[in-house]
Amino acid sequence: MEEAEVAAATPEDPGTGRQPVFRGRYHTVTEEGDTVLMIVFNEITVFPKLKFKNKKEEDFYWKTVRDVKKALPYAKLICETLLETYEYIETFPTQEERERYLKEMEGAVFNQYKPVLKRFTRNQARILVKLIQRETNQSGYDILKAFLGSFRATFWQGFGKLFGVNLKGTYNPSKDSKDAIIERICVAVEQGTI
Repeated sequence: MEEAEVAAATPEDPGTGRQPVFRGRYHTVTEEGDTVLMIVFNEITVFPKLKFKNKKEEDFYWKTVRDVKKALPYAKLICETLLETYEYIETFPTQEERERYLKEMEGAVFNQYKPVLKRFTRNQARILVKLIQRETNQSGYDILKAFLGSFRATFWQGFGKLFGVNLKGTYNPSKDSKDAIIERICVAVEQGTI
């Protein structure tokens, strides 16, 4: 069975002048000599149109879109790295070897991403911490505590607080919370509608 990602282009939408793209995957199934193309479309979430009270609120929304677009790929990358690291350190027979590997990895990750993360604004850093919790279902502090221990996690929490970023913060995407707009933007970015 062959499976692949597909993005089927359609004629331009006369209202916007853009081509809508339908994303999904396909595979072929052969039964009794007949080959049938099976297309599975990705789930799409539709939100009501936003209504802004004033220009300031609209500007805030578009700044948040910019910040989420910048931080979301790093949050996904961090989630993948955490999963791979967790699976890999489980293969070490002793705690000492695990700790040595985590120390080396911490240095390598710090050196690799420090130049990029230094250019993040304070708001982008706050959003990154929230998106890491969105992707992993754990606060940044809990992740650091699990991998690096309480002392170093507390150090990084204090360092973050110095710059206005709380690693112990929560991410609550429910409708009435401040994080609802971040969740809406994340879903739109993941679907390719923003």
